[in-house]
Amino acid sequence: MHVPDGFFTPAVSLSAGVVAAAGVAVALRGARRELDDRTAPMAGLVAAFVFAVQMLNFPVAAGTSGHLLGGALAAILVGPYTAVLCMAVVLLVQGFFFADGGLTALGVNITLMGIVSVLVAWGVFRLVTRVARGRGAVVAASFAAALLSVPVTALAFTLLFWLGGTAPVAVGTVAAAMGGVHTLIGIGEGLITAVTVSTVLAVRPDLVYGARGLAAPLVLRGPGGEEVEAGNTGNTTTAPRRRLGWFAPAAIALTAVLAGGVSFYASASPDGLERVAEDKGFADRATDHALGDQPLADYGEQGGLPVGVAGLLGAGVTLAVGGGLFTAVRRRTREGAAA
Repeated sequence: MHVPDGFFTPAVSLSAGVVAAAGVAVALRGARRELDDRTAPMAGLVAAFVFAVQMLNFPVAAGTSGHLLGGALAAILVGPYTAVLCMAVVLLVQGFFFADGGLTALGVNITLMGIVSVLVAWGVFRLVTRVARGRGAVVAASFAAALLSVPVTALAFTLLFWLGGTAPVAVGTVAAAMGGVHTLIGIGEGLITAVTVSTVLAVRPDLVYGARGLAAPLVLRGPGGEEVEAGNTGNTTTAPRRRLGWFAPAAIALTAVLAGGVSFYASASPDGLERVAEDKGFADRATDHALGDQPLADYGEQGGLPVGVAGLLGAGVTLAVGGGLFTAVRRRTREGAAA
């Protein structure tokens, strides 16, 4: 659902940019409460993973494909504020290095995929997990949150298009087309998110932000043999937090396989937004990307690079940028706490 340049009027593009900047600023403050010694490096891995999986377009209908948005997955794994930052990093790397998503539409893309999708997904996830408990509920909530976040984000695009789209297309027509195809894409998003969350829960449940509190608390024995839960206030011992350990190289390896290998087999059909734009007659409103002639544009197609090589470079840049950002936020939080 990467919006190109030209779909929106300058007023809407600028307004969305203001919303995106404000959302990222709020997320930077909120992420300080979410990032710790585990989630800071984990967030960099999540950003790189989302970049890689977004390259894997899957068919959803005749001549139409979809790909992961990733807002739900990021929110569940590292928290909603950090998820907004993850998505912003991914979209920045895609826009400036791969000409994927317009530069004037960057605010629109961050608002839609980085803010709306995360807020909807986290709201649905929290609602479901308040009603039902346990790992099964977390997986089910992950599926529901991801599925619903996609068509709602598509309808948010429709709202912006109604406010300032550059083509005279009836809003009802765009809404029906966007909602329909993105509901199908949402099913794929839900499956990918549920499988990923389930896998992390199976091997390292402590790394799933949305599942914190699922594991039984560590019980210590006091001098008199009484049970004392770790983490309680008073003269108790807090359980040590495990670092990523083997999980980090395993996640990097999986991301590399997806970006560098599986990406060769992604569907070449236009994604949901591209298909709707073609079918409803506003695809020609897209303008050329300002960086569309650089070697990595269109994931290597412009410069003749294999898509897998471009994918590996993109995942590496995303990991470096995201890891640096989240480490800096974590360090600043520590310094503020120590002051």
